[in-house]
This record gives sequence, structure tokens and C-alpha cells, in this order.
Amino acid sequence: MIRIRLNILISLIFISCLLSTGSVKSQNKQQPNIILFYVDDLGWMDLACQGSQFYETPAIDQLATEGIRFTQGYTAHPRCVPARYGILTGRYPARAHVPGGGGLVPDDVTIGEALQAGGYKTFFTGKWHLLFKHDEANMPENQGFDINIAGGKAGAPPTYFYPYRKGKKTPAGSKGLKQNELHGLEGGQEGEYLTDRLTSESVQFMENHVSTQPDQPFFLFLSHYGVHTPFEAKEELVKKYQSKLKTMEYDLPEYEKTVTGDTKLRQDFPVYAAMIESIDQSMARINETLKKLNIDDNTIIIFTADNGGLSTRGNTRKLATSNYPLRYGKGWLYEGGIREAFIVKWPGVTKAGGVSEAVVTGTDIYPTVLAMAGLEQRPKDHLDGMDVTKAIKGKKFKRLEPIFWHSPIARPGSTGDENSSAVRLGDYKLIEWYDKGEVELFNLKKDIGEQHNLVETMPEKTANLLALLKNWKKEIKAKKLDPSKSKWKKKGH
Repeated sequence: MIRIRLNILISLIFISCLLSTGSVKSQNKQQPNIILFYVDDLGWMDLACQGSQFYETPAIDQLATEGIRFTQGYTAHPRCVPARYGILTGRYPARAHVPGGGGLVPDDVTIGEALQAGGYKTFFTGKWHLLFKHDEANMPENQGFDINIAGGKAGAPPTYFYPYRKGKKTPAGSKGLKQNELHGLEGGQEGEYLTDRLTSESVQFMENHVSTQPDQPFFLFLSHYGVHTPFEAKEELVKKYQSKLKTMEYDLPEYEKTVTGDTKLRQDFPVYAAMIESIDQSMARINETLKKLNIDDNTIIIFTADNGGLSTRGNTRKLATSNYPLRYGKGWLYEGGIREAFIVKWPGVTKAGGVSEAVVTGTDIYPTVLAMAGLEQRPKDHLDGMDVTKAIKGKKFKRLEPIFWHSPIARPGSTGDENSSAVRLGDYKLIEWYDKGEVELFNLKKDIGEQHNLVETMPEKTANLLALLKNWKKEIKAKKLDPSKSKWKKKGH
């Protein structure tokens, strides 16, 4: 009897040693849930953790203190549709071969489809804006998302208040939407705010999923319509910022002239500030839900935006924000149009309060998410993205490959921008204004505001980067448009 018990004891000790050394394969930890929290038109300086003195974003700031914040995060394009194409496909929008890029087609294998194939339940809510020639085939539910709430052709709601269609709350001149373009948002209450409703839909999805399929990981793409126009916010928050504005002091003038119009230098618009706070409240509710469901330690959150803040104009439109010290904003290939807040919280992996100068961009999200989920890479699908998990983990990371942009859909009558292409390699960025035959070169490490053109002092660097950019455009057959035929030349959209 003693010998049997001794043998059992020895066996238990042996197994314990094997497990501790990894000789016996233990059960894999459940794949992480992944939330992509995507904001529309949010500028690089529109968060308190990014330096804003006017806007208040405690929940997003907390995300940064618990995760890692990238100071050199980028979008794939300075406008909504192409930027979203880059996120979903991991490809440069210029590859789409339609004006401006962003022509999602049924053959594109999206990040949603890749995660579906990897066993994830996928959920999309909010702004999709990717419907062109293949409307039904291009809806989220046909491009990798099991559930779609409010995603369709709409680039902006006619109003942020329920029932989200034309009515007394709709700004004069708004084209509005058909009721079914924000499908899935029926049954709301009068006065309900769109940002809150999309958050509620996300919360409900997580609660339902965890209660019915607790062992299946989920991918939640919360794509807010905020803080895009129309400028509408909850009254109590607007009053809060109207009061705060009276206490603000500014060293800069409100506007300065650009080559085509004006750029805003102050963050002083109470309605826009209130819209940002609603976005922050959304983040707070998402975090509260994760904790309530006890899944916060196995849920990755990626926070970023589609393009720079609306800060320039070629007409007299109301401007939302300032991206200063970055130059200009939405629509431009200067930093104000493409540099984005980029924050990642990966529980148990990211070092709390990390700040990284690594260069990351929207096309990287696809392959990075696959790596986070433990899934195989799909290099033939996400052609232009790279796995940046090493940077997210705080390890030494330096991007040796160039990043490219191509923007042939200038809107001089609206955001004031001009057709251009750009490349960044290391600390240097070159912009080619190809309609005008002009080139600019900047050292972003020394000149984040892009005020000092180095073309004449660094002719060799200019020639090398320009050749790199031209070869890339030729290789992918990037399209150019005739600026004289642009519908945006005079119109104020």
C-alpha cells in the first residue's frame, strides 16, 4: 500500500515537472476578443493625452495609461472611404483603381472574413461608407461580418438625434438619408444620440455573445459616425464647453491663410468638444461592459481614426478643430491630414503607459490583428500591411519599408487640398504635388510642422524618394484625375 502511494506521488511530481518545463502541452489560452474602436475625422491633437487643453477624454486617456500610445500613427488616406478600405483590406487605397481608392469589391478578403475563418464571431456597427458598384455584395454582412447594425452607404447621418433622418433637427441644406440607410436603429427614443446608440448596440452584442457563446472569441468593429459633420451634440455637454471656453486663453490667432483658403489654429468649438466627449463616454461604457462580463483581461482594444481633423477650408464652411502643431488637416497629405492617434491595450502584453515612436499605419491593423489572434498571415490579401506586434509589445522596432499615400480626389472648394502623392521613409517625407510639378521634402523628426522644405539643400535625398514614389505609383497603376473636371473644384462639400 505504501509502495503504491509512493509510486502515485512520484508520478504526480513527474507530471508537475513536465508541465512546468513545457514538456507536456497545456491547454491553449482562449483567443483574445478584439475591439477596433474607430472614430471619424478625429484629429491628432483631439485627445487630452495627445495634448489638447480644451477637449476632455478621460476614458481614452485611461486606455493610453493602461496600454501603449504611438506618437507616429498614420491612416492610409486623408479621407473617409479610402482610409476604411485600407483598414479592411490591408492594402493601399490606390490599388483599388477607382477615384481616390476605396473601391471595395466582393473578391477582397477583408479583416472580418479572415477572422471569421479563424473562428471569430464578427460584429460591425456604425459608418461603413464603402458601397459603390456592388452595393449589396459590399454590405458588411457580405464582407465578413456576422452582424451589421447601421452600416451602409451613408458617409454621415442627416442628424445625430433619433430617428436619424430628415426632420426639424436636420441642418438646412443637408441631403439626408433614407430611413433604411441606418438600418437596425429602429425602435429608439426621441432625442436619443447616435453615438450612444451605437455604443448600446455594441454592449448588447457583447452581453448576448458572452452569455450564449462564452468560448468563442469575438471581433467588434465599432465605427463611430462621430465626430464627422453635422456638428450636433447633447445640450448639456455643449453648455459645459461653452462655459469652459470662457476660461481659455490662446496664444495663436483663430485662423491663418493657406495656399487655398484658411486653416484653424484654435480648439474652441464647444459643439465639437461635446461630440468628442460623447465618443469618450462610449469608450467608458465599453470598458465598463468588459469588466462587468469579466472579459477585460482577454480583450484587446485598438483605438484610432480614419483621417485628420477638419481644420482647413477653401470656402466659408464651419471648421471643427485645430491639428496644430501639425500642418493643415483632413484631405491633405501634410501631417495634419494623415497622422492619427493610435492606442493599443493588449492585457498582459502591453506595458502600462507605454509611448512608442514606431511608425505604424492603418494597413498594419489587418496583419497585426491576425498575429494577435494566433492566426496565419495572409500576405496575398493584406499586401501593404505589416505585423507590428513587436512594437506593441514595446520591443525594439524600426520600420525599414516606406509608407505611401496617393490622393487624386482633391477638394479645393471644400477642404482646400490639392492632388498629391507622398512617401515616408525613416524620418523623411516627400510630397509630390503632381498637378503643379512641385515637390516638398521634410525631416519630420526635426520639423513636425513641415515648415522647412529641404528640396534645394538635399537634392540627392529628394531624387531618391521621388524615384521611389514614382516607381510605386507605376507599379500599382495609381490613377490620376483631371483637376479641371473635378466636381469638388468649386462646390463646397
